Amino acid sequence: MSSAQSNAESVLQEEILADARRQAKEAVDRARKEAEAVLQKARIEAENDRRVQAHAAEAEAKRRRELALATIPVTVGRRRAECIEAALNQVRDEAGRGLAARDGFDYRQAVIRLTAKALAQMDGNRFVLEVSDADNQAFGQGWVQEVSQQSGRSGLELSTAPAKNQGGVIVRDAEGRQVWDNTLPARLERLWPALRRELAVATRLVSGAEPQKESQ
Repeated sequence: MSSAQSNAESVLQEEILADARRQAKEAVDRARKEAEAVLQKARIEAENDRRVQAHAAEAEAKRRRELALATIPVTVGRRRAECIEAALNQVRDEAGRGLAARDGFDYRQAVIRLTAKALAQMDGNRFVLEVSDADNQAFGQGWVQEVSQQSGRSGLELSTAPAKNQGGVIVRDAEGRQVWDNTLPARLERLWPALRRELAVATRLVSGAEPQKESQ
């Protein structure tokens, strides 16, 4: 092999090696750029995910906060209503005890007046006044006549029994078709819805116009 041929082969080998090194470098550079692009994309996607999650968490926190705030007036209103009801029930219990003790009013005159008002609104000519034996004795013999005078009704029959009721009189016609229960517990029960409203308004527990009073 001549020296010229040997040099030519050496040059060719160098060129081949150089080309291989260049291609290898280009492949590495491309791989590096692609890797950097992938990493950058991953960073962007991760940041976007973080923002989306942060926004979702903020929205959820806001929703829960608004929900909690919305329940406050409801809770306050419920507690206020419970306190008002408890206060009114206490008044009712005290009123019941006062009636049972005949405290603060002329019991005999109250029974006569209420019985007369009941009779005045009933039809018929003969009526039965049901009263406890103890009350009948305490009122004395003239109380039925007083009822008759105040009501303008005659034909009143008296019906008594031991512990007949808890105070007051049950008025009925002779045939039993009309009954007016004016015992104290029954009257309190009948009047309480209107009274509790008046009490609540008068004590400013609630607002509103006062209801009309019951005539009986």
